[in-house]
Amino acid sequence: MVDDKAQLYTIEGFAAAVIMVFSIFLVLSSTTTYTPGDSHISDFQMQQLGHDVLWSMSIPSASATESSLQQYIEQNQPAAFNDEFINGINNKTGSETDTLQYSASVTCRDGNDDIIQTPFAYSRNLTGGEHAVRATQWALVQQTCPPNTGGPVNPHAMLIEVLIWRE
Repeated sequence: MVDDKAQLYTIEGFAAAVIMVFSIFLVLSSTTTYTPGDSHISDFQMQQLGHDVLWSMSIPSASATESSLQQYIEQNQPAAFNDEFINGINNKTGSETDTLQYSASVTCRDGNDDIIQTPFAYSRNLTGGEHAVRATQWALVQQTCPPNTGGPVNPHAMLIEVLIWRE
C-alpha cells in the first residue's frame, strides 16, 4: 500500500524549492535605481569635504601667526591656494585620487559698504552643466577690498566661497 501523505510532502517540498529559487532569481536580477532623492548624500559629502579642507587651511601653524589661507589671500597666491586645496579635496586612501574640481572667489565689503565678489582661484571653469555644491570659510586678512587693488591696507573679514563639483 502506498502512503499518500509522503507523496504530498514530496510535492510540497518540491514546490517550496521552486518558489525559493524563483525568489532568489528575482532578488538577484533586480536593479538598484538611483533616485534623485539619494543625490543629497553625495552632495553633502562633497560640501563637508570642501568645508573641512578650507577649515584646515585656516588654522595657523605652530610657528606662524597667520594661516595659509590668510597668506594666500594677502599675498595674492592663487596657485599656492590651488595646490593645497586641490590636493585636500582629491586626496583619498590608496593610490588613486578623486576627480573633484573647484572654483573659488573672495567676497568682502568695500569702503562704500558695497559687497564685492572677485574670482580667486579655480581648477577648471564652470560650464553650466555641472552640479556644484558650496563650501565657505571666513578669514580675517590685512588686505584691501577688493583684494590687491592698491590703496590703504586694512583688516577685513573676507568670505572665501568655493564651488565644488565632480568631473
